[in-house]
This record gives sequence, C-alpha cells and structure tokens, in this order.
Amino acid sequence: MSEYSKRATVYLDPMLHKALRIKAAETSCSISELINDAVRFSLAEDAEDLAAFRDRREEPLLAFEDVLEQLKKNSRI
Repeated sequence: MSEYSKRATVYLDPMLHKALRIKAAETSCSISELINDAVRFSLAEDAEDLAAFRDRREEPLLAFEDVLEQLKKNSRI
C-alpha cells in the first residue's frame, strides 16, 4: 500500500465481499487492490463517455421513434 493511500470504510453486499475474497486469493491481490482497480476502471469509463458526448454535441438529435420508423421502412426490423 502506498504512503499516500487513504483509508475508507466501505460496506459491501455479503455476496460481493465473498466474491472479492475469492478473487483476491486466486489472483494474489488484496481486496483493496481489486476495489481500487474497479473504481479506476469505472472513472476512466465515465471520462470516455463524457469525451464522446463532447465530441458528438454538434450532431443532430434524433427521436427514437423516428429511428425505429426508419429501421422498419428499410426492413431492418
């Protein structure tokens, strides 16, 4: 653990905790490492989503109903 690590109390669903304990044992990682990796992955995914929204903000808005109608018209559904 890094000298810059912060301690936090996290309450986990018992089945998630059991799965984490098993995965930690199988991968020789700590539960903290697994949780840190999962949080990093989730935050990176959010950052990618925000970048995609920013990149596409100039695209025209499409109504879901219109897209469905077009798919039906082209025999796609």
